[in-house]
Amino acid sequence: MHELGIVKHVIAQVEDAARENGVKKVLKLTLEIGEVSSIVPKYFTDCFEWAKKKTEFMQETELELIIIEGKSYCRNCKKTYKTTAYAKECPYCKSTDTYLVTGNEMTIKDMTVI
Repeated sequence: MHELGIVKHVIAQVEDAARENGVKKVLKLTLEIGEVSSIVPKYFTDCFEWAKKKTEFMQETELELIIIEGKSYCRNCKKTYKTTAYAKECPYCKSTDTYLVTGNEMTIKDMTVI
């Protein structure tokens, strides 16, 4: 379960930002997670709920996950298509000359603080 390591990294970033900006509490944290990022949202949420109890600013933080759809682009036929795997075969022309456009990200989108 690599989600715990990712959660710890995110919490460290948020805690550092809170400390540097004189924040008292982080009330809400919104993350964008790609559906082909290999992060399992349920596992991530469970790890976050456990880990936030050990923080200085995030003990009451509400977590919101926004799932970013996986999309790939085919260099051969120039089409973009929904994908559930990392840049697989194009469903239109069957080319394997494809690459992932979105869906592999994990980004801190927003924080609500006091």
